[in-house]
Amino acid sequence: MSLKRNFLYNSILTASNYVFPLITFPYVSRVLGVTNIGICNFVDSIINYYILFSMMGISIIGTREIAKDANNSTELNKTFTNLFFLNATTTFCVLILFVISIHIVPQLNQYKELMYISAMKIFFSLFLIEWFYKGIENFRYITVRNLVIRCLYVIAIFIFIQNRDNYVTYYSISVCTVILEAVINWQYKKRFVKLDIRGILFKRYIKSFFSNGLYFILTSMYLTFNIAYLGFVSGKAEVGYYTTATKLYGLFLAIFTAFTGVMLPRMSSLVADGDIEKMVQLVEKSFDILYSICIPLVIIIMMLSPEIIMIIGGKGFEGAIIPMRIITPLLLIVGIAQILVFQILTPLKNDKIILINSIIGACVGLTLNILLVKRLGSIGSALTMVTAELFVLISAAYFVKRQVKIKVPLGKLIKIAFYSIPYIIICSLSKLYFVHPIVICLVALTLSGMYFILCQLLLLKNKELVKMFTMIRISKNYTN
Repeated sequence: MSLKRNFLYNSILTASNYVFPLITFPYVSRVLGVTNIGICNFVDSIINYYILFSMMGISIIGTREIAKDANNSTELNKTFTNLFFLNATTTFCVLILFVISIHIVPQLNQYKELMYISAMKIFFSLFLIEWFYKGIENFRYITVRNLVIRCLYVIAIFIFIQNRDNYVTYYSISVCTVILEAVINWQYKKRFVKLDIRGILFKRYIKSFFSNGLYFILTSMYLTFNIAYLGFVSGKAEVGYYTTATKLYGLFLAIFTAFTGVMLPRMSSLVADGDIEKMVQLVEKSFDILYSICIPLVIIIMMLSPEIIMIIGGKGFEGAIIPMRIITPLLLIVGIAQILVFQILTPLKNDKIILINSIIGACVGLTLNILLVKRLGSIGSALTMVTAELFVLISAAYFVKRQVKIKVPLGKLIKIAFYSIPYIIICSLSKLYFVHPIVICLVALTLSGMYFILCQLLLLKNKELVKMFTMIRISKNYTN
């Protein structure tokens, strides 16, 4: 399957994980209130941390190893079985530790009911096996499946969430989507692979499994840990502000992450074939796409943050405006870092370098969490996240420069930033002439979209966009 088609499917897949909750959030935030939203997000941040330990590096090593054996059914069965049982071992160990934690940690015991519900999320995450489907590049199936389940999620939210006391039901619905996805994935995998329990030997995967897992855990020190620590040292309302501020950032970052996810198996194949030149060309295209989309997005979101928060959260969520403005530049920072780490270092199997990189980010994140979060709340968490990711980017760029002859095209970044100044004018005029948040956003986004197309075609002469419009024009002429 082509990269473009895989990217399309994976973009829809990843974005749907954010779009559908974003559709329901304005309703849920008004019904449950900022405190109950904060409680649910606090519990989910805790459980996601345990899932990090249970999954370790399976998403990376699983995709990479399955991609290598995708054309050999015998080896594919062996690889899948070994990876699954390795993952199962860590999952059951983590489940035991989680149950113990509920009884000995007061902050967890306080929400015992939600914690036990969330334990199902740990268990069924084992059977999601998204890494397998990404490895065989079957993005079409998981995209269609995900869209159907997300539609059911939206329907359930509007039916069952009616008052402030329904926050347990709200969280249960989220967990049920994971369970349903896991059951369907596990059944569907029988078409491609089967468990071969004879001679299970996952020793050769252990090092990469844990080193990549440690990377994700250390990275979480300034991502997932932010929310958990904020919940421990501040009120649950601050958690509500912070998670609301990250909603839109998460959505747009997810789209680029989808692209990175598609590129990983392809890059791994190119490295295995020794075609480094082709790999470099794809990396350069990735930078072009990132700059063209993320720079305008950063400017627009920062300018329209008050209006966006009013639409998403409503009254009572004003505390999320400043954190949103602080977090938004991460779209560019994390985007560049993802290209360097997941499109260059990971396919080249530089696991040790990736680990060192994450240690740097974790040290910065942990230090700033302790220094800032208790005093500044959600603003402190936002500052911590941005600073840590910036250090990760600088570190990754240093290591990549030593490994491959690839330069981060700073000249193009500056050029696109210059041509993005009109977005500031468009947003400012929209706020000047209109009052209602929805109207302001609609006008600003419409005008910005028109300028984006003209800028890409006439000023920047984006080859990929020109090619796309040419194909559309040819298609129309053919139809007529």
